[in-house]
Amino acid sequence: MFNLPMPPNPHAMAVLALAVFALLLFTRKNLPLETASFIILISLAVGFELAPFQIDGNMLHAAYFFHGFGHEALVAVCALMIAGQGIVRTGALEPVGRGLARIWKISPSASLLLTLLIAAFISAFINNVPVVVVLLPILISVSIRTKTKASTVLMPMGFSTLLGGTCTTIGTSTNLLVVSVAADMGLRRIEMFDFLIPALISGGIGIIYLWLLVPRIMPDRKLTLADTSPRVFSAHLAILEESSAVGKTLAEAIKKIDGGLRVKGIKRGSDNLIMPLPSVVLKAGDQLVIRDTPERLKEIEALLEGTLYQDETLGNPVDDDHPLKAEDQQIAEIAVIQGSHLRGKTFSEIRFADRYGIIILAIHRAGKRLQKGFDSISDIRLLAGDILLVQGPREQVAKLKKEKDLLVLDATMDLPYTKKAPLALRIMLAIIFTAAFGWLPIAISASCGALIMILCGCLSWSDATKALSTQVIMIVVASLALGSALLKTGGADYLAQLFLSLAGDASPAIMLSGLMLLMAFLTNAVSNNATAVMGTPIAISIAAQMGQPAEPFVLAVLFGANMSFATPMAYKTNLLVMNAGEYTFNDFLRIGIPLVLILWATLSWLLPTLYGF
Repeated sequence: MFNLPMPPNPHAMAVLALAVFALLLFTRKNLPLETASFIILISLAVGFELAPFQIDGNMLHAAYFFHGFGHEALVAVCALMIAGQGIVRTGALEPVGRGLARIWKISPSASLLLTLLIAAFISAFINNVPVVVVLLPILISVSIRTKTKASTVLMPMGFSTLLGGTCTTIGTSTNLLVVSVAADMGLRRIEMFDFLIPALISGGIGIIYLWLLVPRIMPDRKLTLADTSPRVFSAHLAILEESSAVGKTLAEAIKKIDGGLRVKGIKRGSDNLIMPLPSVVLKAGDQLVIRDTPERLKEIEALLEGTLYQDETLGNPVDDDHPLKAEDQQIAEIAVIQGSHLRGKTFSEIRFADRYGIIILAIHRAGKRLQKGFDSISDIRLLAGDILLVQGPREQVAKLKKEKDLLVLDATMDLPYTKKAPLALRIMLAIIFTAAFGWLPIAISASCGALIMILCGCLSWSDATKALSTQVIMIVVASLALGSALLKTGGADYLAQLFLSLAGDASPAIMLSGLMLLMAFLTNAVSNNATAVMGTPIAISIAAQMGQPAEPFVLAVLFGANMSFATPMAYKTNLLVMNAGEYTFNDFLRIGIPLVLILWATLSWLLPTLYGF
């Protein structure tokens, strides 16, 4: 017989009912997570305003539940999102991606292990979403080149970023929330690397599983690349005098691009066309006729130190009004629409650059290759349906949307401020070290770092606002409000008593293990942040009632809430990986559930051992 505790006060019961309602709302696919969070937040505020609650003689006002908007944890999460955007915006992760792409050609198996380790390491300090976004196209590309099954590398990479994020207090928003809520309740503040040892041991075992077993048990998922691959454009790459390719053979230039340069011809002078033989020595002024995706074209341009838009007949938009500064540049795909008066005309006749203030990088004609592939882009006559790859200031690209002859496609992207990448990395390292050594709280150091990135031009205020996720902000605020309500009304204590009653005379180690397994289940079914914030006060209450130190129970909540492996909706990067790799829900169950059980079993032994019970 279980000795169940007496029901708590009516306010606690109402909050518990609202918590159950919140868990149901968070699982609704047709209701945005931020909307569900706002519903919970408003429900708490209105409920406590209409039915006030007294605690220690003081009234708990409804405005208390809005304090999450100014909570230290939310400030830290937002500042780190902005700082992470600075890393992405400057392209600081691109060299890592290119380096991994080279290694994959040598040994796919060893390269997979290295990819998992690097992805995990970076994700310990930077939000894992940009890490996954950078690595996904690279891994898809190398899987095609090396004839490796993409399904065996994409999900392991995504999961490795989750494992890495568990290692530090700033690795995920979940970690920050758990640490902050525990500190608010009077516990010693858990520092950045305090739980590194159990995280490294369990994460290392998890990575071995992802490296050795997952490729053998994952079903093959053939990607429909014909439907998902970007458009391939024809372009002319001019070799400049200062280019490192001058004086080198075409074969040497191709080797510098990792063998991925497809040269269709070489134009030397106004009329001289040269076959693209490997032994041809490149000279300043040569134009390589190439075909590739927009991102790849810009990468080739940077690596060969050339330019995609050196064509005197197109005009020169580079002046004081339209400088080609990386901070202000976008590339966009625009289509020539049916009925456009530009049809049948060449770029030189239109004087495209002077007219629109942007430059032509390349052109794509669906269904066939351009007949005049070796001719200057300025001499190609436009047809309805032609898609132009252009580059120019953000303001000029925006003006194109008002043109009746052209249609800006949904493929606009900012160019990375590559010269700012080292500075962005140094700022991020400063954020990490100042917090790690306790010189500044993470909320302060991350906020300072975000401000310095903006002042130094690593990203603009527009980029900073884009980095902020409404979904993350609302789920954090609503979770903090719900967790506070559970704590203030005694709901958390009641749940802890209920948990202890159901567990009977179980040892502290069994209680800790059961709590972590419950958190792992909830994080895959509901939300990792909500699970973390509601679980932390319950964990502290369980520890207090058992007379045990609270920290290992808090870490059980932290680790359990990070085990978001079993369902695609458990974490944003799971959805990214699912879409890119064309995985099914069952694929996540097949790979994720064993990983959850491996980590749970490992940590169920590690945490009690490390804390001596």
